[in-house]
Formats: sequence, C-alpha cells, structure tokens
Amino acid sequence: MIIAAGLLAVIGFEKPSLGQPPAPVVYVVPIEGIIDLGLAPFIQRVLKQATDDGAAAVILDINTFGGRVDAAVVIRDSLLNARVRTVAFVNKRAISAGALISLAAEKIVMGDGGTIGAATPVQAGQPGAATQPVEEKTVSYVRKEFRATAESRKRPPLIAEAMVDSDVEIPGLIEKGKLLTLTTEEALKHKVADFRADTIEQVLKQLALEGAEVRHATPNWAENVVRFLTHPIVSSLLITIGMLGIILEMRTPGFGLPGGLGVSSLALFFWGHWLVQLAGWEEILLVASGLVLLALEIFVIPGFGISGVLGIAALLGGLSLSLVGAGASWDFILKAVGRVVFSLLAALIASLAMLRFLPRLPWGRRLILETGLPAGEGYASAPEADQRWLGKGGRAVSPLRTAGIAEIEGERVDVVSDGEFIESGAPIVVTRVDGNRIVVRRSK
Repeated sequence: MIIAAGLLAVIGFEKPSLGQPPAPVVYVVPIEGIIDLGLAPFIQRVLKQATDDGAAAVILDINTFGGRVDAAVVIRDSLLNARVRTVAFVNKRAISAGALISLAAEKIVMGDGGTIGAATPVQAGQPGAATQPVEEKTVSYVRKEFRATAESRKRPPLIAEAMVDSDVEIPGLIEKGKLLTLTTEEALKHKVADFRADTIEQVLKQLALEGAEVRHATPNWAENVVRFLTHPIVSSLLITIGMLGIILEMRTPGFGLPGGLGVSSLALFFWGHWLVQLAGWEEILLVASGLVLLALEIFVIPGFGISGVLGIAALLGGLSLSLVGAGASWDFILKAVGRVVFSLLAALIASLAMLRFLPRLPWGRRLILETGLPAGEGYASAPEADQRWLGKGGRAVSPLRTAGIAEIEGERVDVVSDGEFIESGAPIVVTRVDGNRIVVRRSK
C-alpha cells in the first residue's frame, strides 16, 4: 500500500509536466500597395477572428504609399476598438494613409531604412496629371484624426500633426512649410516607434512570442469581390447598366431581361458599397424614391414637372453619397457627383439608341419578344379597314409611350410606336398592321 501510494504520488506529481501548453497564435496581415475601400472589411474580419481565437497579437505587415483617407479612417477605428494586441510592422514604408493605420496600432515596429509620415491629403487629377492640394477644411480634419490617434496610443501628438500639415513647426525636427516624414532612427528617437526589427521572427522575439503559431491572413473571395465592385470604373459601369436596364424596362411591358439586369447591377453596386460602410439605408431609400418619382412622371403625371426634378435629385443624391466617405473634400464630392451624372447620361443615351434602332433589326425584334401571328395558326388577320393605313403618314396627337393616338388623313387612330418614344405633334408613318395594332414610327 505504501509503495502504491508512493507511485500514485509520483504519477500525480509528474502528470502536469507531460502536457505542453498550446503555442500562442499570431495573425499576420499584409497591407501593401494602394489602400482602398475593400481593405477595411478584410482587416475587420481578421481582427474579429483573432479575438475569437484568443490570439496573442495581430501584426500588420505594412508597405504602402497610402490611398483613400476614408478607408484608412475605418481601419483606424477598428484598430483602436480592437480587443486583441495590435502591432504595426513598417516594412519598409507607411506613407500617408499607411501612417494613420500605423499610429492606430498599440505597437509600432520599424525595419531598417523604413519611413513613416507624409500624410497631407491630395486630390487625384486626370490620368497622368499631377495631384492637386485639397482645401484647408480637409487638411484640418485629417490633422485632427492623426492627433487624436496619437493621443489615444500615447504618442507625440504634435509629430502626428506635422505629418499632415506643413504649417506645423517642431523646433529641431521640422521647420514650417515642410511635411514631416520620419526615418526609423528618428521614429525611435522621438518615441513614435517602439523598437526595430527586420523580419516577422524578430518582431515576435521582441514581443516575447518566440515559437508562436503564425497564421498569414489573406483576403477571401468575398473581400476580393468587394474590392472589385468598389473600383471607380466598375462602380460607374454598374450604375450605367443598372439605369439602362430600368429605363428599357419602363419602356416595354412586363418585367423581363432588362429589368432583371438593371436591378441586379444596382444591387451589386449597393452591396459592395454597403460592406465598405459607404452606402446605407438612407442612400438606398433615396435611389428607390427617385425611381418611383420618375416612374410617376413617365406613366401618371403628364409633362415634366416637380416629380421628375425631385426624382433626378434623389437619384443623384443617393448614388453620389454612396461613393464618398469620411473626410471627403468638396472637390472629391463634386468628382463623385460628376461620375454619377456621366453614368446616368450614358445610360440615357444608350437607352434612346437601343429603343430607336433595335426594333428595326431582326435580332432586335426577337430581343423585345415581337412575335408573328399568322392566320394559319388560328390568328385573325388585320381588319380590312385598318390595312388602308399601311404606309400612310400623319402626326402624333398624344405622346406615344408606346401606345397613343395619331391623326392620319384627318382621322384619329389608335396606334403604337415601334418601341421608341414619340412626342406629341411629331410626324409619323405606319410601318405595319399586326392584328388590331397599327404600328408607327417617327418619319423624317
């Protein structure tokens, strides 16, 4: 019994030493190239996943010349609110928006030859043209974002402001009229960076996380799709296709391919911008209200009045607000409005061209589901009295949208246009008679 008790005591004493504690988990997130709107959901997902997994840290591997301020602000807020340890590894540069993201992390680590700063906001010009400075209001906003971020992380706030505003002067470091960019040595000296490291392994050693399980995060397919959908060219194209489909659907009976394509395009546009926190219910309701008001103007209210004006204004407002975010300057807002106006005009011109020319083409008639009704299949031919109008000219008495009334040889006749809108008073000619339908088109 004594021997057995002794063995149990030995086994009980040695048992805890047999099990090794699990290695800490560290997530590494690459931030490279241009900082765009699609980067924010990716970083937010990794921060949440790291928190749920009980990770020891999230390391942001940063090498960027910057990008959109609104995207950086969203990432900054996520880092400040994170419940997991965050580390910015500046390898090799964190310029402009990258500097704001770095300042929002708990620790900043800089590699040899690294740089951080130069964050004054600018407005991109035409392709190949130089960037343009923005108004003072935007500079002030970004400067205060940098200062508040530095204060939150107990870093020198004046240095953070000097990265944004060239009017900020720091004796012995930066004179007035120049923008502050710090090297690795300067960042360490002035307490902006915490320590130096050249590799992820060295960063882990400095954090006392040697032997940690490193998980390299990459964007998933949905985040890549969001980055694609929020690209300026793609988002403008989605607006054009969406409005084109809806316009064509309003001009043709029923609900078919144009309407489905239009609604799907606008849904993709809003889905992508919803996920990057640009579009919300307000913007969606504005666009929906604009479409309803325009439909009322076309089908219910004659002429073009207050309903049409309000509808266009709601469309412009909803779509434009979905393209701008926090810190946007008036120049950027006007540029966003210009993109929307261009997309709407392109949709309008394309719809007019399609309504005018497609019905005249054989494959165009099939596209709008025109079907022959031969007498051999049981359909009655056109009344003899209507056949006399074939080839005759006249004028539209009412707007043809597409049905209406025309005056032909002094008689009022119920007619339909061949797909295009024909305003009241326009000259018309009868092109064919299908059953009891007298089909006309605009004559020259």
